[in-house]
Amino acid sequence: MTPVIFLVDDDDGSRDAMKRALERVGYTVHDFGDAVAALERIEAGDAVDAVVSDVRMPGMDGYELLRRVRAVRPSLPFLLVTAYGDVEEAVSALQDGADDYLTKPVKMQELRRRVQLHLERRVLTDENRRLRQRLAKSFGFDEIVGRSKPMEALFEKMRIVAPAPSTVLIVGESGTGKELVANAIHQNSPRAEGPFVPVNCGAIPGEILESELFGHERGAFTGAHQRRIGLIETASGGTLFLDEISELSPELQVKLLRVLEDRTITRVGGSTRIPVDFRLVAATNRNLESWVAEGRFREDLYYRLKVVTLRIPPLRERPDDIPALVQHFLETFNRELGREVRRLQPSVLAVLRKYPWPGNVRELRNLMESLVLFAHGEEITLEDLPAEYRMPVSAPSSTSGEWVPRPMAEIEKEAILKTLQYTGGHRARAAQLLGIGLRTLQRKLKEYGENVPPAGSGS
Repeated sequence: MTPVIFLVDDDDGSRDAMKRALERVGYTVHDFGDAVAALERIEAGDAVDAVVSDVRMPGMDGYELLRRVRAVRPSLPFLLVTAYGDVEEAVSALQDGADDYLTKPVKMQELRRRVQLHLERRVLTDENRRLRQRLAKSFGFDEIVGRSKPMEALFEKMRIVAPAPSTVLIVGESGTGKELVANAIHQNSPRAEGPFVPVNCGAIPGEILESELFGHERGAFTGAHQRRIGLIETASGGTLFLDEISELSPELQVKLLRVLEDRTITRVGGSTRIPVDFRLVAATNRNLESWVAEGRFREDLYYRLKVVTLRIPPLRERPDDIPALVQHFLETFNRELGREVRRLQPSVLAVLRKYPWPGNVRELRNLMESLVLFAHGEEITLEDLPAEYRMPVSAPSSTSGEWVPRPMAEIEKEAILKTLQYTGGHRARAAQLLGIGLRTLQRKLKEYGENVPPAGSGS
């Protein structure tokens, strides 16, 4: 919908000029020669997305209008227009609830820029408020399913780190729930009222990621028709979650390090350094320490990230959590899919407890959705399970029958190839199940060479 601006100014010439400038870029502008008329429309509940008001007007002035508007619409963007000599008073008004001010004579380009900025901020604030209301319960520590000893140890660390301002590095295999943990930390921190901004660094092409993170100015590159606020700037006052941070290019690693050191950013194509205030939570399924030793990740950035390190145990290390997770997903998908599946046969649960779960909790969730959707009755039986779950491939054993440790790269390769086999060679689907970017999956497959299954439809 087209944003609606209320423009209040008793000077006909000034009001007309500002109205034309705002309408020229697509806004719907309702103009008023006095504040009382504008206030009546606002109190009546008229649709309005921002107010631009002069300060010096007969009768009700701009400051009084601001106070009255704040009483009924506390989050409505409100910009004051003031004479140069009244700037000190206008700055004081900012402390009383104004969002911004401009000085006369008003530069129309600056007027449009400021209005756009505050409209964008309002949209982001409203979206995050709705998100917080919807997800606050889902991201409490008690709502993360898992009561095994490894998970209880993780919860204890989360409770300690959440109120602190420290940077957090979450490590764990794909599908273990790293974003869930990051959001729980945010929701239980002093920044909970601010935005939680997740970024999957492996899912965004490198040439686009810089603009996504830092924003860009109009004309910075072909197609940059207007200025855009980046995700780092958007996260100000809240938490920035960088998932798959190992996928950052060397150039972006340098720029992120600089942001963490001086807490300012420069938009692509710009020269102004913009202060930012965010908490960084990063995540990876890689061994960053090894990557540092190999020269694939900056050592100085690594130590900036690992102020606090949280490791999420893979599902195979906590089989005692599988019954609770199964019950949780059973209830979730019964509700979402309109089904009435009551239980799993004990033999099904026994099989699920022994399965190695290369895709971790994400794989279990996807399996349960499929089982609930296609269940023939109130009970899920062994016959309902796909063959690969009924006959899981176990880890190599020694001749004595004892379990033998294997390199992480070998386990990772097996998980990727078996997931591809499960999806019939559909690489995009496999990447989704594994919780990695398609580019990351394709790079790994290139490393594996001839042992890769042929690509399926949609890959």
